[in-house]
Amino acid sequence: MSVRTPGSAPGTDTGPSAAESGPADGAPPPGAAPAPPTQSGTPPEEVLAAIISPAGELRPDGLRGPGGRPAVDVRTLTRVLFERLAELPPDAPERERVRAALIEVNIPLVRYAATRFRSRSEPMEDVVQVGTIGLINAIDRFDPSRGVQFPTYALPTILGEIKRYFRDNVRTMHVPRRLQELWVQVSGAMEELTVTHGRAPKVPEIAASLRIPEEDVRACLDAGRAYNAASLEAAQEHEGGLALLDRLGYEDSALAEVEHRDMVRHLLVQLPERERRIVMLRFFANLTQSQISTELGMSQMHVSRLLSRILTRLRTGNSWED
Repeated sequence: MSVRTPGSAPGTDTGPSAAESGPADGAPPPGAAPAPPTQSGTPPEEVLAAIISPAGELRPDGLRGPGGRPAVDVRTLTRVLFERLAELPPDAPERERVRAALIEVNIPLVRYAATRFRSRSEPMEDVVQVGTIGLINAIDRFDPSRGVQFPTYALPTILGEIKRYFRDNVRTMHVPRRLQELWVQVSGAMEELTVTHGRAPKVPEIAASLRIPEEDVRACLDAGRAYNAASLEAAQEHEGGLALLDRLGYEDSALAEVEHRDMVRHLLVQLPERERRIVMLRFFANLTQSQISTELGMSQMHVSRLLSRILTRLRTGNSWED
């Protein structure tokens, strides 16, 4: 039977009709059940063939259509890959390729989770690598038979892995676990109170809101953002190049003696000239009693008795009397 297409010359045959022609290349033979299509209309076999080459190489961009748009959405692709993964025995070589494909096509989910931590000081690529570990753990634990979408299951696992990384590895200062967990509550209460009062909340307000002691709030505020320790010798750009060590004060041990020195000075001016000179030679010039006796032309025993009398008067704080 010949057919004539519209626009062809009369009497011109175009060959047998599609009904009379044999099966096209790649089409299932007559009587065979066709493969169930995916949500995008692409059979699972074509999905797998597009992303994994016959040589076993991973081609994550194999499902790109015109203009670079995905021909199959990630959820459908993930479902097909998990179905294939469930069919393979544990020791099958193809299992690793399907697992690698699952990791590759779900990397955008990891990057989405990593953007929540962009305000931290860690490089974004490091955060993505940590989140990829969570993605791998989610792939190994996921059970498609439960009827849960993989992104819904994987996102908490990825976020948990990233938070664990910041909790255990990023801090250069050890902060107790209790304060780390309390910081989450304090930061949330601070945001709520800021919206309520239109200003930054005070420590008593935060403590009253969470019903915890004010000391815990202060300790939490000190430790909540303690991720990095600043070097004392590192130059500070906003301080004219001075190191933190150059701008820190120190405890002067002589400050404790200022009050005592002032009191002694007040008492010394009340001594007669000879006795004041004995005190100065003994305690300020560090001369011995023998040297003082030679200096003043008196016996050492007399110097000893005068020193004993002078010190008694100074200790009592009384005025000198002849």
